[in-house]
Amino acid sequence: MAKKKLKPLLPTLREKKRYLAFEVLSKDKIADFDTVSNAILHASAEFLGQLGVSKAGLLVLSDKWDKNLQRGIIRVSHNHVDNLKAALTMIGKINDNEAIVKSVGVSGILNKAEKRYLKIAG
Repeated sequence: MAKKKLKPLLPTLREKKRYLAFEVLSKDKIADFDTVSNAILHASAEFLGQLGVSKAGLLVLSDKWDKNLQRGIIRVSHNHVDNLKAALTMIGKINDNEAIVKSVGVSGILNKAEKRYLKIAG
């Protein structure tokens, strides 16, 4: 029997995504992406619950983490951007270092989010 190819989803049925750029403010540099990602996912799960995190479709993009600027990008559903911003404010410590995670900006296109918020201004 021949394999049947699945039809792609129509654009109107796809999940609408937003890309939220964030910055970690701390005294010491946090070079390890995994600790930052775990802190974000843990705070989101605490604030939104497991069902809320799954509906939000959170994905912390590992290849978009800039350890020099302490900035990164998170992909989230368009309905849950405000919930994610609220969850980021709940982060107080990352790897036993006091830290603040703030939202820098939101974009609907990953390329635009990367150019606007991850590059050094000026």
